[in-house]
Amino acid sequence: MADGINTVDIERLKKGEVNLGTSIMAVAFDGGVVIGADSRTTTGSYIANRVTDKLTHIHDRVYCCRSGSAADTQAIADMVHYHSQMYATAHGERPPVHTVASLFQTVCYDNKDQLSAGIIVAGWDEHEGGQVYNVPLGGGIFRQPWSIGGSGSTYVYGYCDATYKDKMNEEETVTFVKNTLSLAMSRDGSSGGCVRMCVIKKEGVRRIFIPGNELPRFWEGAEILSTQYNTAGKALLSVPENAGESAMVH
Repeated sequence: MADGINTVDIERLKKGEVNLGTSIMAVAFDGGVVIGADSRTTTGSYIANRVTDKLTHIHDRVYCCRSGSAADTQAIADMVHYHSQMYATAHGERPPVHTVASLFQTVCYDNKDQLSAGIIVAGWDEHEGGQVYNVPLGGGIFRQPWSIGGSGSTYVYGYCDATYKDKMNEEETVTFVKNTLSLAMSRDGSSGGCVRMCVIKKEGVRRIFIPGNELPRFWEGAEILSTQYNTAGKALLSVPENAGESAMVH
């Protein structure tokens, strides 16, 4: 029995296939959505690409974030992009976000035994405003106020639960996504590089790029963040003025 278990191939990726090894996220706010992702693509322990753009354009106001097999998710996104363009041509209007998400769900479900793909679909339409849909491995479809995915997501569910609040504005949502992805990238060895974000609203799409050396590090604490390095490479720790005074409890 044990030999049978040991001979089962539990590796989901096919031989030579590239894994995105990722942290992806989308959050809806009043007036639109913010999507974001890291930029690291891994092949085992080797970083195949450190500046991957995982935010894939599907239609004018709809994007998706991809996790899983790079080949599978690119092929699925290309198929849905084609059908979205056909919908717009046939109906004379942009496809609703739910329609695009349903296309992703159909392709993922119908081919669930051959695909390794986790997709987050986000966008804005005139019917429902900003929307986020999670299409996990196997082909479900779930509308959520925020969604995270990829290998880095397991490290930040608690942070998201504790930090997310209803009716955030655009600036607060961008900060929330940026901080969450930065935290996931610091914990997950398969995530890293820089952060790319898109703000999708009625007026259009705005892209945001944050290089790796400018990512927030709020979790490291004030002592570490206030440490400065001189040209000799020696650490100089900023010490508060009252550091030498004894603390008194009343």
